Amino acid sequence: MSEDPWDDLPCIEQAFMINAFEIDILPGARGDFDEADQDRPVGEIAAVLLALVDRGWVEVRRIVPWVSPDGRMGYGHGDLVPRDHLETVLQDEASWEYPDDGDWIGALTLVETEAGRRITRKAP
Repeated sequence: MSEDPWDDLPCIEQAFMINAFEIDILPGARGDFDEADQDRPVGEIAAVLLALVDRGWVEVRRIVPWVSPDGRMGYGHGDLVPRDHLETVLQDEASWEYPDDGDWIGALTLVETEAGRRITRKAP
């Protein structure tokens, strides 16, 4: 085991954690998987993400409209997807694809928790 927990994470978990740090939509995480994980079935990759949720490192939320202080429209993260619904939502192949119409409202997004920040940030 490494002194740094980040170094012990498999590549697929690192991809999820990076995307949570970036508050990216779920399909963005899949784009960061290494070649070995690209073709894994949705059920397997969902199980990896659920394990990160259960560790308290990542939250899954939905994208909502957001207005910046200067009035520009954008996207923000909305309410937490309840854990008891999450497994079903993540089994849906459409959750892992970019929206056809380019509208991200309602898409799943990954958000890093305070506990997750302790994994992705190295102490000075």
